[in-house]
Amino acid sequence: MRGYILITIVAVSFLQRSTAFLEVNGPSEPILEGQDVTLECVDTESELNFSTVHFERYSKYMKRWYQLESDQVYFYRRCYLYDVDVRREEGRLLLFIARIQSWSEGPYRCVSENSSAADNSSQAFTIPIHYMREVSVHRAGLGYLTRYLNSVQDLKVRLGDNVELECSTTASEAPEYFWAKEGEDWLLPSNKLKLENVREQDGGRFTCSAQSPTVHSLMKKRTISITVLPEDAAWYETTTGFIILMVSVAVFILLVISMTAYLCRQAKQSKGPIDDRSQKKPIYRASVESLPSTVSDKQPLV
Repeated sequence: MRGYILITIVAVSFLQRSTAFLEVNGPSEPILEGQDVTLECVDTESELNFSTVHFERYSKYMKRWYQLESDQVYFYRRCYLYDVDVRREEGRLLLFIARIQSWSEGPYRCVSENSSAADNSSQAFTIPIHYMREVSVHRAGLGYLTRYLNSVQDLKVRLGDNVELECSTTASEAPEYFWAKEGEDWLLPSNKLKLENVREQDGGRFTCSAQSPTVHSLMKKRTISITVLPEDAAWYETTTGFIILMVSVAVFILLVISMTAYLCRQAKQSKGPIDDRSQKKPIYRASVESLPSTVSDKQPLV
């Protein structure tokens, strides 16, 4: 009985030594978009020959894993717009990602080709990337598309009007928004700024700040200028009137271009062939169709 137990212990120990326990080690601190990142594949249980191990990345669009070496590196550089470089230095397997972007977060894994384990790959590792796009300020209540088409920089409003502005951005985490006015010490913790019955003193420079809730160094700002016009100012002098005027001009130009293209296409389709030689026949000087001539020959005029 003891002999069987000893054989079992030896067999389990042998299997443990021959099995690779792979892990992907990555950065523990927050990673901002545009930084360089290095991942390392490590074997936690045995001394594995890393010449038989390679890095892979999962493609969410192709629904498969890709090996990040040789021609696969070229594929990712051209199709995923970021640079990856697999390095083997002194028995270590490293993956270097230059100027990492939000779409290159992974997941990644390392795989052993000669491992005796049924599962010869590491757990998938995803790089947490923090990013924030530029802040846009627009009139509140607009749709998703029109808000970016109507982003304001210099806002002109009439005395007594109501103004409600909203700032927005795209980020890895929902940001915290703050409004502030230049020359004053108040701070509004909101992404919306509402001014009712605008007065002359309401004019000035306003700044909307968007800050990441976990990475405080990640912040974007947008400053706009509000000018208060007299109450009897013309409608086209305000920012809203100017936007309406520009949209109307753009629609008119588009309509003219469309009508011109339509008329040209119709004219081209209704006009017959200009020069169809297959329907012509030669006219001889001695024939009835020709003009009177004193010279008689058989040479065609055309």
